[in-house]
Amino acid sequence: MNLNDTDFQLFAVPATFAQDRAVLDARWKELQREAHPDRFAAQGAAAQRVAMQWSVRINEAYQRLKDPIRRASYLCELNGAPLNAENNTAMPGAFLMQQMEWREALDDARDIAAVELLQADVETTRARALSSLDWLIDEKGDYPGAVQQVRALMFIERFGQDVETKIDQLGQ
Repeated sequence: MNLNDTDFQLFAVPATFAQDRAVLDARWKELQREAHPDRFAAQGAAAQRVAMQWSVRINEAYQRLKDPIRRASYLCELNGAPLNAENNTAMPGAFLMQQMEWREALDDARDIAAVELLQADVETTRARALSSLDWLIDEKGDYPGAVQQVRALMFIERFGQDVETKIDQLGQ
């Protein structure tokens, strides 16, 4: 293991969008056992500090690999297409219109049934976007196209959280 390895190399999985969560979970546990600072107690404080660095590195990689949006963003970055979400907020007009319609529908929703209907639409759109990412990254190798899709998914995720909040408010 090398601290400079990619997350995929560290976890010994292919550098693809499609990942088996059970494989990632099992590999994370295995790596954490190997790097746990308590295993290095007899070797002194310096060895424990290195083990702690490894533990942090393993956890960061795991968090990135298990989350589809973070994984896709990482793959794009590794392949020369950084997200630049802070600077690049341009989105296609049709997507922005959908976002506005969703916002209006959420603002107008007065009961849980209406919000749950909106939630189902958001979940369907999210599933399609994730499927599109799989195709763009693993099939086409279109990382600039994947960047656009990742940014759209970030909007969808944020809106999905707003929907959950509204459901919680209406349920009280």
